[in-house]
Amino acid sequence: MFAPVARLDIVRMILAIAARNKWSVHQMDVKSAFLNGFLEEEVYVKQPLGYEIDGQEGKVYKLKKALYGLKQAPRVWYSRMDEYLKGEGFKRSPSEPTLYIKVNQEGKILIVCLYVDDLIFTGDLLINEFKTAMKSEFEMTDLGMMKYFLGIEVNQSEDGIFICQNKYANDLLKRFRMMNCKPAVTPIATGTKLSKYDEGSYVDPTLYKRLVGSLIYLTATRPDIMFAVSLISRFMETPKSTHWQAGKRILRYIAGTTNYGIQYSSNSNFELIGYSDSDFAGSIDDRKSTSGYVFSFGSGAVAWASKKQPIVTLSSAEAEYVAVTAATCQSVWMRRIMTELLHEQQEPTQIFCDNKSTIALSKNHVFHKRSKHIDTRYHFIRELINSNEISVEFCRSEDQFADMFTKPLAKELFEIHRKNIGVCQL
Repeated sequence: MFAPVARLDIVRMILAIAARNKWSVHQMDVKSAFLNGFLEEEVYVKQPLGYEIDGQEGKVYKLKKALYGLKQAPRVWYSRMDEYLKGEGFKRSPSEPTLYIKVNQEGKILIVCLYVDDLIFTGDLLINEFKTAMKSEFEMTDLGMMKYFLGIEVNQSEDGIFICQNKYANDLLKRFRMMNCKPAVTPIATGTKLSKYDEGSYVDPTLYKRLVGSLIYLTATRPDIMFAVSLISRFMETPKSTHWQAGKRILRYIAGTTNYGIQYSSNSNFELIGYSDSDFAGSIDDRKSTSGYVFSFGSGAVAWASKKQPIVTLSSAEAEYVAVTAATCQSVWMRRIMTELLHEQQEPTQIFCDNKSTIALSKNHVFHKRSKHIDTRYHFIRELINSNEISVEFCRSEDQFADMFTKPLAKELFEIHRKNIGVCQL
């Protein structure tokens, strides 16, 4: 058994479903989650006078044992919660262990998601009764409608649900003394190429890692900075001044967009749609390409990624093929989750790609000349096309929303794509 930590993709999917169905999302906090550990030793913040047991080694051993007991607390709590929810008629998702679903004979549903000692839940099935039952079984605090979760601000209204990290973004700017900086219009300048061999002085790796880590968490509601953050995260081992300046450029962009977030609409058509893109040999260090994808339900984005590919590709078509395969794997997982949440996608999930050779390669099994050197695992996409789970469709490069996850864009195109994936102001 493990400590329950839900993927943020799941949290955003639940919020999108709730917005579509005009459900309210509620939150509860477990007071005693960390009191479930086995703490058998006395632990002192300051060693009391005259306290001598077993010598120094004995003290260290007992302290480690006590800390291990506290570390086990979330696991013990999750085991208790898992047993209780299953006894109340909930089924745990095989695709996401932190997700529990209860459906009655009338087809009404209650969705529960766990994140260590926090619960979020929504649906059209007896919300108040569930709260009462949880309070009687565990020591919990009812936080009402979800407003603030893991640093994410949630605004629920008749028009849908808006999520952002306004407070976190402002705190981040204060931490790095960038509150009064001049805002930038994009998170990364057009044509920017970074390398570990860049000239310039070395910067403090600890400070640089602190900046990158803080920015990574901001991508929970800000897909518009995903590529820029992914790019600077490649140089944490020996960061230089050029990498630090690229990080400060992201902060300058955030300074002008602190109140931006994602809007999930209540009037969307709720069809899972994906966009996949890649650059070709974008890394000047190892000539590897970058994959990017984004998925939505017709309004705001719910899942996105920007990641350097694990292999060196020999053409732009092959780079796009690897990127589409990554998007396909994400699509399969999301389709399974949607089926469990009673929102099964009947039609194949459309994944848009702006490379016709890639589309031909994904459909043509005898296209041997171009594909004989490609690893077998990347041909997984062909099976899904044949089974009607996905379809790869062509779109123009200017309509490729995932373009912003693979390369720096000019201001006009960046703002168009940012709007299309649902990033806006409240």
